[in-house]
Amino acid sequence: MRPLLRRVGLLVAVVTTLLTFTAAPAPPARAAEAPLSQGKNVTASGTEGPFAPAAAVDGDAGTRWSSAFTDTQWIQVDLGTSAAIGRITLNWEAAYAKSFRVQVSDDAATWRTLHETTSGTGGVQNLTVSGTGRYVRMTATERATAYGYSLWEFQVYGTGGGNGGDILLSYGRPGTASSSQSDQNCWECTPARAFDRDPASRWATSSTTGWTDPAWIAVDLGATARINRIVLQWDPAHAKSFQIQVSPNGTDWTPIYSTTTGTGLKQTLTVSGTGRHVRMYGTERATAYGYSLWEFQVYGTGGAPIPAPPLPPDPANPPRLVWSDEFDGAAGARPDPAKWRADPGTGQNAELQYYTDHDNAALDGSGHLVMEARKQATPGRGCPPDPLTGSTTCQYTSARMNTGATFQFTYGRVEARVKVPKGNGLWPAFWMMGADFLSGRPWPYNGEIDIMEVLGKDVKTSYSTVHAPAYNGGGGIGAPYRLPQDADFSDDFHTWAADWTSKGIVYSLDGRTVLTLDKEQVERTRGPWIFDHPHYMILNLAVGGDWPGPTDATTPFPARMLVDYVRVYQ
Repeated sequence: MRPLLRRVGLLVAVVTTLLTFTAAPAPPARAAEAPLSQGKNVTASGTEGPFAPAAAVDGDAGTRWSSAFTDTQWIQVDLGTSAAIGRITLNWEAAYAKSFRVQVSDDAATWRTLHETTSGTGGVQNLTVSGTGRYVRMTATERATAYGYSLWEFQVYGTGGGNGGDILLSYGRPGTASSSQSDQNCWECTPARAFDRDPASRWATSSTTGWTDPAWIAVDLGATARINRIVLQWDPAHAKSFQIQVSPNGTDWTPIYSTTTGTGLKQTLTVSGTGRHVRMYGTERATAYGYSLWEFQVYGTGGAPIPAPPLPPDPANPPRLVWSDEFDGAAGARPDPAKWRADPGTGQNAELQYYTDHDNAALDGSGHLVMEARKQATPGRGCPPDPLTGSTTCQYTSARMNTGATFQFTYGRVEARVKVPKGNGLWPAFWMMGADFLSGRPWPYNGEIDIMEVLGKDVKTSYSTVHAPAYNGGGGIGAPYRLPQDADFSDDFHTWAADWTSKGIVYSLDGRTVLTLDKEQVERTRGPWIFDHPHYMILNLAVGGDWPGPTDATTPFPARMLVDYVRVYQ
């Protein structure tokens, strides 16, 4: 049976979202042309302070990207798929480019120039261009000021791109529903949860009045919109029969999609309709429960969209080293406090150890971190009964530390070279937790990415797993794997790595791929993918617990987990 969690401690966040009722109908609005670049992945040659490149494609003319104070700087946007590009708008801050070129590429490697000038004017420049490609880049080669380059907005217009020119219209817009649930099983599961682009929060019909047919959830787009695509990410409580309906006023509804064979999980529906309000109207439940949606996303043009926060960019290709600890220091030195913080306390999952404040973690003087589990009682600390003595005082100490206060990140190659201990009841791990756990979001809604777990009772098998609301504990998504020739993991160091991107996670062992998790496939077959946000790293050596089982008289103490290095590339 898989573990439930080895988390820091249970923090319960109560986030109250008020049910917002549909506003009175407004006159039809003319659909505005939407930039293909808005909210897309963006990278740049460099950044000045907090002025990140994502600010240039967020649709907010009050935020900006700013480069380093040198010539030849660039900003690049990935449109998702190939697009026919007809116009570029550059909204410069005072630090503008005198000389620059706009280029397009199919692969972000070979570039074709669409526009080039040595007499840039700054201000708002609308450039008529003609070209096709997935990537668009502005490369500035001569500054007009002593500063760098800075853009309020970098907007690419045309047809095609990842959403065919559509944008997300429903984010943050007011939602209403036939009922909603708020109890210990689904706290504040209001309609707003389906429109927050947060795959770990959901709307559900009331558990007391809503487990009936029909039921519905609707969103007010703020103005008339052309609706082209609907994405539904269902909880297991999904609709077998439902319609997608549109309305000009929230009262008179017209179906634009209908099915009696709803599949649940992720459904991407191509539709065609016009209206200010969009509704999912369920007429037949697939389970004995009600209806529940993690996400209800409406795409199209027009409306009154609220720009969603930009999605994080994927790592560069090739990636570069952005964080590492080689554990080079004097023997006996504690872990670097600028990188790691001790996480003292008892464990979860019926574990038997007490984690000390770095008393069990030290450098060995040969380039390794030593995490040591000891048979050492800690008076005043309570643990499950020790299988050897029966004592409920913690009989073991060990080490657990994390980067939660020092380094959080989204995407990259995360790797560690580790030698694990052998012995019944030992449980070494290298893993990551969603950083919102530290601000109060409970597990598993924050997400957990396990890169390496080995059980001391079976040191020929390692495990990599992810945990989320729809799949966790024994139902987490992962796989066991072994070494060639069935070698023993405890005999030598091995390198575990996770290549984590917007497309999913590829796990490898000593350079050999052992597990591939595809985000889209997980969403279609298991449930929401909740890992596209900052995480932090954790190293620990647990003793006992539900999964590894108890220690016994043969378990060697002290037991040592050795870490050669931990590295992150982006």
